[in-house]
Amino acid sequence: MKNTKRLRGLLLATALLSTGTLAFSQQSDGQQSAPADNTTVNQRDRNMNEPAADQQKNNRSDRDITQQIRQALMNDKSLSTYAHNVKIITQNGQVTLKGPVRSADEKQAVEAKAAEVAGENKVTSELAIKAKK
Repeated sequence: MKNTKRLRGLLLATALLSTGTLAFSQQSDGQQSAPADNTTVNQRDRNMNEPAADQQKNNRSDRDITQQIRQALMNDKSLSTYAHNVKIITQNGQVTLKGPVRSADEKQAVEAKAAEVAGENKVTSELAIKAKK
């Protein structure tokens, strides 16, 4: 009985180690992985004239606006993960939306949710449509 448990443990450890080795060898075969969807957009955001998440104001009203928009997006299960993760930057009541979404309809839905919270003329959309590959 003791030997059977040891054998099972040894087999399990061997299987786990070989799986890890296989995964490692597949990743280090010299091929580069595809860049993230928003790599070039993130480079654009390094421009000091572009609003970025670190410029989000920390006053209560701006934080509340951002939180309410994020909550509205997360509560809409019809939206893609892209839409759930758009950048929301609020500065003195003005909201900037950035990031990829899956379709024109989704872009419009995100913009509408933001306008509903912040106000019709308080939203600047820099959302981009990123179609599925």
